[in-house]
Amino acid sequence: MLTFGTAGLRGPVQDGPDGMNVETVTRATAGLADWLLANGRAGGTVVVGRDARHGSEEFAIAAREVLTAKGFDVIALPEPGPTPLVAFATRHFGAAAGVMVTASHNPPRDNGYKVYLEHGSQLIGPADREIEAAIAATGDAAQIPRVAVVPDARAGAVVETYLARLAVRFSGAPRRPLRIALTPMHGVGGALAVEALRRAGFDDVHVVAEQFAPDPDFPTVAFPNPEEPGATDLLLALAADVDADLAIALDPDADRCAVGACDDDRGWRMLTGDETGALLGTWVLDHRPAGAPTPVVASSIVSGTLFDAAARRRGARSLRTLTGFKWLVRAGEPLSYAYEEALGHCVDPDAVRDKDGISAAIACASLASEWAGRGGLLAALDDLQEENGVHVTAGRSLRLTDPRLMTGLMTDLRRTPPATLAGIPVRAVDYLARDDALQTDGVELTGTRDDGVAVRVFARPSGTEPKLKYYGQVSAPPSPGSVSSTRRALSEVLTQILAELPAGV
Repeated sequence: MLTFGTAGLRGPVQDGPDGMNVETVTRATAGLADWLLANGRAGGTVVVGRDARHGSEEFAIAAREVLTAKGFDVIALPEPGPTPLVAFATRHFGAAAGVMVTASHNPPRDNGYKVYLEHGSQLIGPADREIEAAIAATGDAAQIPRVAVVPDARAGAVVETYLARLAVRFSGAPRRPLRIALTPMHGVGGALAVEALRRAGFDDVHVVAEQFAPDPDFPTVAFPNPEEPGATDLLLALAADVDADLAIALDPDADRCAVGACDDDRGWRMLTGDETGALLGTWVLDHRPAGAPTPVVASSIVSGTLFDAAARRRGARSLRTLTGFKWLVRAGEPLSYAYEEALGHCVDPDAVRDKDGISAAIACASLASEWAGRGGLLAALDDLQEENGVHVTAGRSLRLTDPRLMTGLMTDLRRTPPATLAGIPVRAVDYLARDDALQTDGVELTGTRDDGVAVRVFARPSGTEPKLKYYGQVSAPPSPGSVSSTRRALSEVLTQILAELPAGV
């Protein structure tokens, strides 16, 4: 059977208990409803939304009809829309839960069922295990009652309420002319992102026509994920053709945002999630209201440390959490910003307690607008690294479909870790041996060269795919005036390090 993983269910659209289908969704919703009833939320509000993937409409109908039959007040978002809308609406309405039918940036064959609890945050343990037990006790899906939902004005007003919130959140940012190239990557965020940017003062937006309309087959990309090689080729080509100042890619459910910028000497490139995270996080801190309490910011243990250094320099309380926004948004209060290297950014936690690609897109545009005529985002990045040191991050993934290979490789890393990487002595720390909130199945390798160049690699199994992931970083102390050359040198070191890491096959 599909089990609750990252905030819910995810798997291929197919018959049977190991697939996403109406029966699976019906039983999952009945289990969720029974858990809510057992925890004193009878009659509470539940928000239900969906993306445009195969099966999403049928799955969303099943979810909202089961919840209605269980006595809940269901707000059924009327059209396919982004995941952040459900997170926003769950928090805005004070709902007992939110359900979003989506598989985010997974391949076309997949779909999923994401659950938010009170305050619009993804569920965590023990609620996930308790709901899973409730699902197992539901019995035959055909015997679970369903009642049709009557649309109401609240559902239709969610988009306008969300846009109004964005207007408030970004009302104080300066607006200089900016030309933007944008793609929603065949997903559901395109129209909303264009409208949100327009209301924020950015109306010179050019879209990748081939990828603008929702299409569950994702015909122009091998994998609908802005992180994947080649996925943003059409976007960068458009940006070059229209002489854009900024390129923005959303993933299919618009909860992630990737940005690209032009280097006059080397052409257009996408920024890494760590580069964007450091830029957006410092932008949020630099624009916080005067006299506000000491802000809390968060990044995950696999993310780079540039933002952590910059945030501490600005007096913020910078915290590290396990991977996933279910942990990041619970790092501490008052939370001002959270990010992880996989292109997720929470720039408005008062409204959306999850990653939100659309609000992140407006923040990126606002930042780029401030740097218009001064070199854009890449100049802003150089400035940040002159202040806090040059940090280069990159990753390597090993697809290991045999679980024994995954287990064996992690065991080897624990027992006989590499003594050096790129000639730099390193030591290993086993995160399974920790006794704090960061205990997890991971191994960290760290070391420092005599000239101050530091290496950090974090190895962990993926939580959603049969992969072992290496997250690498090489950094050097600040060196004014030589950021570009230092970055190139560090990139060569990191490439060597990633090549040396154990592959297990």
